[in-house]
Amino acid sequence: MLQRYGIIFEAFCYLCFMRHPFAIVSVINDLVSDQRVHRTALTLKQSGYKVLLVGRKRKSSPPLPPREYATHRMILLFEKGPLFYAEFNLRLFLFLLIHRESLLVSNDLDTLLPNRIVQKLKKIPLVYDAHEYFTGVPELETRPFVQKIWKKIERKIIPSIQYMVTVNDSIAALYNREYGVEPLVVRNIPLAPKPGACNRLTREDMGLPEGKRIILLQGAGINVNRGAEEAVLAMRFIEEALLLIIGEGDVIPALKSIVEANNLSDKVRFMPRQPFEQLYSFTLLADIGITFDKGTNLNYRFSLPNKLFDYLQAGLPVLASPLPEIKKIIDRFGCGAMIESHDPKHIATSIIRMLNDEPFLKRCRENALKAAAVLNGETEQLALLTLFQQIIRTDKTYSRNAEANYNPQSEEQTPNRNDRK
Repeated sequence: MLQRYGIIFEAFCYLCFMRHPFAIVSVINDLVSDQRVHRTALTLKQSGYKVLLVGRKRKSSPPLPPREYATHRMILLFEKGPLFYAEFNLRLFLFLLIHRESLLVSNDLDTLLPNRIVQKLKKIPLVYDAHEYFTGVPELETRPFVQKIWKKIERKIIPSIQYMVTVNDSIAALYNREYGVEPLVVRNIPLAPKPGACNRLTREDMGLPEGKRIILLQGAGINVNRGAEEAVLAMRFIEEALLLIIGEGDVIPALKSIVEANNLSDKVRFMPRQPFEQLYSFTLLADIGITFDKGTNLNYRFSLPNKLFDYLQAGLPVLASPLPEIKKIIDRFGCGAMIESHDPKHIATSIIRMLNDEPFLKRCRENALKAAAVLNGETEQLALLTLFQQIIRTDKTYSRNAEANYNPQSEEQTPNRNDRK
């Protein structure tokens, strides 16, 4: 049955896209909460491309909300480990091979190899978007053999990549020093929620206490060395507050064990990962947002996480660890404070001080909204829009179609608002 539907889907894509400039965007996640690839897909659409976003569907994946572009989630036999990566890359290679795309967009190193091979075979443009310093993640630093394999792929391909994008200046500088490339920097700033698209929930709707302050930690990668364990332990010293953790990651089971061992069930609550279309409704209910990544590896040290910008869009004061890219924003806009260590008692003291200083919170809320007005996804995507329009104009096959699809509003500060109605 699945095979039959797969054949129908392939035929549908062929008929829909064969007459238009067609971009396939690939990423290894399940598409539900990845705001960066969503913005990329919308930017491609505005540039004149038909877009197909390809990922994978896990057993635990929630339903995918309707999008303004085509999506396809592959169902794999394996969900983790070497066999998963091998199967995903093989399936992605075959998927890309049988389509008639005119542009490939690869997100992160774990999709780059099949994209590169197909690009070489078909002689079409490839854009590589490095969401992180992949070979510096802690999961690889403790597995040197696996890290060596990924590093070999990276060294083989990245120096000859024509179009490369990454998430901040620090990571761009790392790639520049290592491979001599100059990636385009497009930060992880989400698009503003559509007016009326967000259901304003109350704490009662979510079963959250009315009389407690809510400390929010959200993210799709709540993993080791991101300060979540210390945040939970800090709740031993904080009263009349609730730590709300929304998301998933490899440290969540350990966090639940810490909660149980320390009798913190009335102070810490877990919620599953939410589609980004719905997450904003939850973020609005918090009093402060926290991000405590540790600089224990290059990837985390230079990270600039999505949740920081989610907090700012919701007007949340931010309490953060002083990593360079995060500190730069908080210092510039005065929208939060920094912890000085990851000692749980120090974190607790910092949270209590922040929550008890209402004038400071009020000032941070106002500054967070001012920061969100400047650091908005619509403005951030302009550089990406320019790149895609440059690519489509150099493709002689589709240049006339690109001109017909060109939207003059792309030169404005909110280039795709009308496109998203």
